[in-house]
Amino acid sequence: MPYTFDYLVFIGRFQPFHLAHMQTIKIALEQSQNVILALGSAQNERNTKNPFLASEREEMILSNFSEAHQKRIHFVHVIDVYNDVKWVQLVKKLVNHVVTPEAKVGLIGHFKDDSSYYLQLFPEWQMVELDSLQDAMSATPVREAYYRGDILEQAFPLGTSEFLHKFQQSEIYKQLQHKFLTQDPSNLD
Repeated sequence: MPYTFDYLVFIGRFQPFHLAHMQTIKIALEQSQNVILALGSAQNERNTKNPFLASEREEMILSNFSEAHQKRIHFVHVIDVYNDVKWVQLVKKLVNHVVTPEAKVGLIGHFKDDSSYYLQLFPEWQMVELDSLQDAMSATPVREAYYRGDILEQAFPLGTSEFLHKFQQSEIYKQLQHKFLTQDPSNLD
């Protein structure tokens, strides 16, 4: 089956990986031989906004795909850089370490709100713009529910749900939950 792209890049934090993320990757796998997930906030420190390390997110994501699909999903770890020019350079550099020369690279995503402006920062990559996905959601409310002790099962594929249940038993989760429940509500963004 001929693909439109050799690589489609999907940028996100995936904190946690939910059904709209999975739907996006499935669409990307239909259009591209390979998918590169650029995992944002990949520094090795946790906070209530970024509870899962990049390696944990890789495990969470891959657990939802067949072995054949797993072989077509690649990861790059993008640390937070609060300068758009430097951040774009970093993403391109990391992606270039994965792609082959002359590969046709595209970018897949959805302009959901002002936070999606970064999708316009890669004009050399053809954009695959998704309309609002049927199960479109934001990770923020499901993460907040998670800290309140609720795993919104309808928001997650099975692999993510299993990961979240296991992580919920850890000391790290308990520390993050305590921090979330005792922080100033105006700092939750």
